[in-house]
Amino acid sequence: MPIFEYKGKTLAGSPVQGALKAKSREDLERVLRQNRILVSSISRKAPDINIKFGTGIKRIDISRFTRQFATMIGAGLPMVQCLEILASQTENRELAKVVTSVKEAVQGGATLADSLSRHPKVFDHLYSNMVQAGEVGGALDAILIRLALYREKADQLIRKVKGAMVYPSVIVLVAVGVTFGMLTFIVPVFAKMFSGLNAELPMPTQYVLAISNFLQANLLYLFLGTVAVIGVTLWWKRTPGGALTFDKTMIRTPIFGTLIRKSAVARFTRTLGTLLASGVSIIEAMEITAKTAGNLVISRAINKSVLAIAEGDTITGPLKESGVFPPMVTQMISVGEKTGGLDEMLNKIADFYDEEVDAAVSALTSIIEPVIIVFMGIVIGGILIAMYLPMFDIIGKI
Repeated sequence: MPIFEYKGKTLAGSPVQGALKAKSREDLERVLRQNRILVSSISRKAPDINIKFGTGIKRIDISRFTRQFATMIGAGLPMVQCLEILASQTENRELAKVVTSVKEAVQGGATLADSLSRHPKVFDHLYSNMVQAGEVGGALDAILIRLALYREKADQLIRKVKGAMVYPSVIVLVAVGVTFGMLTFIVPVFAKMFSGLNAELPMPTQYVLAISNFLQANLLYLFLGTVAVIGVTLWWKRTPGGALTFDKTMIRTPIFGTLIRKSAVARFTRTLGTLLASGVSIIEAMEITAKTAGNLVISRAINKSVLAIAEGDTITGPLKESGVFPPMVTQMISVGEKTGGLDEMLNKIADFYDEEVDAAVSALTSIIEPVIIVFMGIVIGGILIAMYLPMFDIIGKI
């Protein structure tokens, strides 16, 4: 819905102004009249420019803000004062601008949830919906604390998964860089030495020299081809079919698939359990969880579960059919549904899979490290041996 800015007076004559969402000007006028405000002007507000993650605001900034906000609200400070203090204390200027905008919207009469929802790139659907549930239920301080805990655990999970991906990626890049440097800079020096021998070189040496010559002759084409492949892949991932195929492939990957699957289960159960415990309805919570799942395979399974719930069925059937969720998870969710403690059961599953992610990261690191070291030894050692073989032949003849 569009946002309208309004100015007016109360019945006592005090001036008021603010901004609210409404379907039309007439709807807003009716709401303001019900609140006993005499409207003098209404204008449609231009949409806010939202700050994207990676361009100034990090996840940890939002988590820190949430924790501090929860502490202040729990201490009994007025909401506007809390937002004003947080805007002045945060070291991130972009976040300070967003918090100031939220404060001004709250001062104008908007709810906190509505004010936060105007910045969806900073405060997502899950965030604003949990805040709305806290405002409606009169337990905003408790909801903010639960939201802070959720974000902290979610951030910790993301750091674990990124750490598991970054380490082998860096080693592979180093290995590729060293191999490329040897083939393009060191091998040509040996090639000049061998050109004056007028003797037949060993086959390994000929292969290495052929690869080196190919790289030097086609370096520009290889670079452009690599850029093109990366660009096409990124475009393909943004298409619905490409994104679904990519997510399916990642889940089924032999080494990384287990880690991705476990982290996805932990994220799903943590998000859904937190929303249900905060008082969000099951269907709305499932829809929000589907949007924040981070994997299209899981999102589709969740959306099917929403349809099952609407038809009076349980949520476990579609989750089981997706093939992503282990039998233990679907069984525990089924038990939680039957006993009426689904939120507690989901949080227990999330805690268990957080530990599973830790174990998967350790196992992945212990497997990949020796494999990459052996690979580097074989490739780099093979190049060096191939270059020294002609010298061994010369020494043997002498």
